[in-house]
Formats: sequence, C-alpha cells, structure tokens
Amino acid sequence: MKSISILLAIVAVSSATVYFSEKFDKGWENRWVESETKKSEGTQGEFKWTAGKYFTADNEEEEKGIQTSPDARFYQLSAALPTEFSNKGKDLIVQYSVKHEQNIDCGGGYIKLLPAGLSQKAFGGDSTYNLMFGPDICGSTKKTHFIITKDGTNHLVKREIRTESDEKTHLYTLTIHPDNTYQVDIDGKEAQKGSLKEDFDILKPKTIKDPAASKPADWVDEKTIVDPEDKKPEGYDDIPESIADPDATKPEDWDDELDGEWERPTIPNPEFKGEWSPKKIPNPLYKGEWEHPTIDNPEYVDRDDLYVFDAPAAFVGFELWQVKAGTIFDNILVTDDAKEAAKMAELTYTAQKGEKAAQDKDEAEKAATTKAEEENSTSLRPSHSTRDGDLLCTLCICNTILRGSARRHFSKKPELGQAHGRTDQTERCESRCMARPRVMDGQHSLDPGRLRPQR
Repeated sequence: MKSISILLAIVAVSSATVYFSEKFDKGWENRWVESETKKSEGTQGEFKWTAGKYFTADNEEEEKGIQTSPDARFYQLSAALPTEFSNKGKDLIVQYSVKHEQNIDCGGGYIKLLPAGLSQKAFGGDSTYNLMFGPDICGSTKKTHFIITKDGTNHLVKREIRTESDEKTHLYTLTIHPDNTYQVDIDGKEAQKGSLKEDFDILKPKTIKDPAASKPADWVDEKTIVDPEDKKPEGYDDIPESIADPDATKPEDWDDELDGEWERPTIPNPEFKGEWSPKKIPNPLYKGEWEHPTIDNPEYVDRDDLYVFDAPAAFVGFELWQVKAGTIFDNILVTDDAKEAAKMAELTYTAQKGEKAAQDKDEAEKAATTKAEEENSTSLRPSHSTRDGDLLCTLCICNTILRGSARRHFSKKPELGQAHGRTDQTERCESRCMARPRVMDGQHSLDPGRLRPQR
C-alpha cells in the first residue's frame, strides 16, 4: 500500500508542468517581441527594465521587472511559450505581479494567453486570445478583468472582482479547474471564486419565457383604485393658499402719506391643503403582478468543457493602453501546479517586504531632514536682542542694510556705538554679520525701532 502511495506521488510530481516562467532577469528582451502596430501613429510605448523606486536592499537586479513608459501610449509585448499546451483535464494557474508605481489614474494592467498563429510584430487589440486576466483602472472604475474566449467569442465574468490601485506591488493569481470552477487571489487572499457555468454567459439559459404565453386581457394588476365614495368637501376650493399675518403690526414710523397705505404681510395658510384628489383604497379585483411563465429552453446544452481553450496556448503577452505610465510587471508564471505557483509567489512576497522597508526608511529620512531643517531655521532666525555681543552685529546690520535710518539714529547717541566698539571696527562688525543669516531676504525684515539699543 505504501509503495502505491509513493508511486502516485511520483506520478503527480512528474505530471506537474511549468508552461511559462519569467522573472525578467538580464537578457529578458531577447525573449520578448515588441509589436509595431502603433509605431506609425507615434503612440507605441516602451518597456523599461527597472526595480522601481523601492526595492530590497542589495537585491535590485533580482527584483527588476518591466515598466511602461512614457504616458498616453499603447504597450504591446509578447513572448512565445517554450511549448504549446492544452489545459484539458488539468488545472490552469496564471500568476504575475503588478506595481502601479505611478499612482495610476487610467490604464490596464492585464495579461493575455494567446493561441498559435500570432504574428508578434502585429500583436494588438484585435488579436485572438484564450484568456485575459488582471487589473483595469480608470477613474472610479477599479476591477480585475477575467475574460475567457469560447467558441470564438470573448466572455466577461459577470461578478465584480476587486483590484488594488495603490503604488505597491501586488500578486494576482487566477486558477481554473477542470470542474469548471475558478478562483482569483490577490496577494494570496481570495478576491472572488465561482463557476464558469453560472458566472459567464457562455451556455444558453436553461429556461426561457414561454413564447406562447401572454398576460390575459382581464388581468388586473392595479393594487389600488380611487374610492368611489370619496367626495370633495364643500368650499374646499375657496380656501386661499396664503392669508394676512394676524400677528403683524404697523410700524410706528409708518407714514401713510409718504409710504402709502400699510398692508399686512401674508403667510402660508395652514388650512390650505393643495389640490384635492380622492383617496385610494385597495383594489378588490387585484390579482398580483403577472409573471411570464417559463419553459425549458430547447436550445440549452450543458457542457463540461467550458474551461478548455479553443486552441492550445502558445504565447503570453501584454496589450495595454495607459494614460499615466509607470506600471511594473514581474514574476510571470503559467503552470498547472499550485506548489510551483506558491514557490514563485514567495519572490513577490519577499519583494513586498523589501519594498516596504525601503519606503519606510526613505520616509523616515525625509522626516528627519525636514525636522532638522525646521530646527536649523529656528536657530538661525535673526535675533532682535541688543545685549552683549549681539549689539555689535545689530549696529552693523543697521549701518549696512538700513543705512540712513540707522546712521541718523546712532548719530544722536554716538556714545552707544563707541561703548561697544562700533567706531573704527566696521570691518570686524561686517565679518561677524556675514556669518549670520540675512535678515532682509524677502522673508524677514528689521524694524529700526525694535533694534534700538537698550542702555
């Protein structure tokens, strides 16, 4: 029994396949082909090889991916799989990381699997694909796309799948099972799961409205009717909408000859009820809302192959439009093995930790710099004290900046300047002042009155 279990485990491992893996290491551009469909229009973007602004210290090369550039461009890039494959009878896992470092406002970040026959130089929006998966953001619309092609038609999932729109790295994983179920994970956590049969309009509906049925002519679907016994009260229409304010009084300074005859202001009439309408009562003939009867759809055919590609997958590619460029893609994996996906995911999780550490360090350094600048600015703020050694520099400032005003002031009291070495020491004074902050630089000004020496 033990030997059978070991044999089954060996078979399971040997059947696990990695169809495509891309970490964007050195030489990645030799494996990818850029489309030329938008070059003539001048709207073809480029992919740069970079780890972005934040990455794990001493691991920049390992964490490099490809980044869209410049803004308002199409980005169309594809790579051939080593071997074409069919996903019939197997799980399919498509996984990759996305970092909208530019704080994206409008643009796609999805990936495509494409069948054989693709002309990579002509790859574009009209190229047939097997599936499309990944984030799509534009304004308030933020979702993760999941589209599968069946019988030549693209089918979009009917359920909403959340997405991430911040500037950090996130891992997107799509798993499709042979039982026609699927699951979307973001950073290893379930974002949505369901059934290809129920969440896509691939199959025709099981039931349809009976084309031979119609609502009976005598069907009553009015819940209420006018009360035939309700009558309009006599004098109802004679009630005015407004009346004179009974609490208003004529102002004491009112002059009838000058101001004219005084009239009371009007106020809404509390007795006025608006236009009369008869009340309604429950309709005794009401039968309820008529529902169109349904029948089995003769065109409905159940299928268990919805998960299977129309044609074997042969390429992986990005076909995007972005208003604001800067998205970085990395760690792409197409496999049928959850363990391989988990192993590849660890690269992204490690990068996420390093990215956060680098960002935290950067923000801490910026905060420290800002604090130091504020403290330095406070310490260098010009002093208006005129005591001790500050008087010499104050006199210098008055002499060199305020000039005439200061000279007139000190000419009246020369003993102040002489007492502190003002006379015949201009050069020493200016030398000391040069080491101090300027006080009339557009941000600070001196008031001669505030600089007046104290005896």
